[in-house]
Amino acid sequence: MPPEPNEVRPYPALDEVDRAILAELAADGRLPNNALAERVGVAPSTCLTRTRALRERGAIRGFHAEVDPAALGLPLQALVSVRLTAHERAAVDAFRARSVRLPGVVSVFHVAGAEDYVLHVRAASGDALRDFVLDHLAVDPVVQHTQTSLIFEQARGMG
Repeated sequence: MPPEPNEVRPYPALDEVDRAILAELAADGRLPNNALAERVGVAPSTCLTRTRALRERGAIRGFHAEVDPAALGLPLQALVSVRLTAHERAAVDAFRARSVRLPGVVSVFHVAGAEDYVLHVRAASGDALRDFVLDHLAVDPVVQHTQTSLIFEQARGMG
């Protein structure tokens, strides 16, 4: 079973082939095994075994398709910063567990600074975004403050 998302995972056994596999898959997660094996210089069977092991160890968290949110009827994106009233482990962990299950939430980031969390949210409209904040965050007793920033444009980096 892969480790929990926030669990510290040392990867001392990763060699240059493992790192090459990870780099190639980070650049193109749809790369077929034969092409991946060729790029990293190993046999396809070796590549498949290593890729499976990397996934089991949590170094590969999963594969996904990057879909245009507008195609899903969710053209509006925002980053919602959240400051909590309580910072005990149980309250923080409970907020994280709830927030990742909220409708429209793409990602949840636990951050340092004035805010505690930043939620990447998709919504159908400004009204739907307002309703999300009011219905799911403003009513949460552990949430002290929210601030919403609309995303005008998103570009994926190389890292």
